[in-house]
Amino acid sequence: MGRIIVVANQKGGVGKTTTTINLAAYLAKVGKKVLLVDIDPQGNSCSGLGIDIRERHGNGIYEVLLGEKKIKDVTVASKYKGLSVVPVTLDLTGAQIELMNRERKEFILRDALAEVSPNYDFILIDTPPSLGLLALNGLVAADSVLIPLQSEFYAMEGLAQLLKAIKLVKSSSNKDLAIEGVLITMYDSRTNLSREVVEEVKGYFKEKVYGTIIPRNVSLSEAPSYGVAIYEHAAKSQGAEAYMEFGAEFVKRVGG
Repeated sequence: MGRIIVVANQKGGVGKTTTTINLAAYLAKVGKKVLLVDIDPQGNSCSGLGIDIRERHGNGIYEVLLGEKKIKDVTVASKYKGLSVVPVTLDLTGAQIELMNRERKEFILRDALAEVSPNYDFILIDTPPSLGLLALNGLVAADSVLIPLQSEFYAMEGLAQLLKAIKLVKSSSNKDLAIEGVLITMYDSRTNLSREVVEEVKGYFKEKVYGTIIPRNVSLSEAPSYGVAIYEHAAKSQGAEAYMEFGAEFVKRVGG
């Protein structure tokens, strides 16, 4: 069975999608079979891998959530060998309203992924920066949660709500849900604030914090506009080196 990891943070702009894309690409790069499931209506994981969601009408995660399609029917290959993607469609924005009256609505993604999980080593779920029904489906479906956390003043803002949501899901829908780890992103070594945030996060999460820290890096911001992972866009950049290091640390931790 593939290990299902949801990448989540209620706060936007923390490097969530960047982390999802580059971890998925790294895992594929080292020979793992990976499925990236984009359930963020913005579709940034798709565009960051060069997939045009405007061309996916009727063939995406929206149709899966409505029960009209199976995961395998909407999965597309990425440009990276071993990495497949379940894309969003423009219709996903209205999914939360349409699913509101469905029974067991929080289990839809989990049940859909159960059919394909044996085919992959890792399934990564990119969630919207909110704690609505889509993110809830991600938490219920996952084995663990990977939390990107920016090293800025409001780093811990909103995190309490995510941790509360994880606790609620554990007590009701997914008792085995665990925190995979916390990844510090957007680190600026020139500021005392960044260092203070790292210490605060390490003090709270202890060994769950990855040793790798992702720096604030222009190349990381540019890569999605080219539809490629950072390793392809700027292989020698600080951002690429950091995500390579993180990928290696991630694989070592999971015993892969």
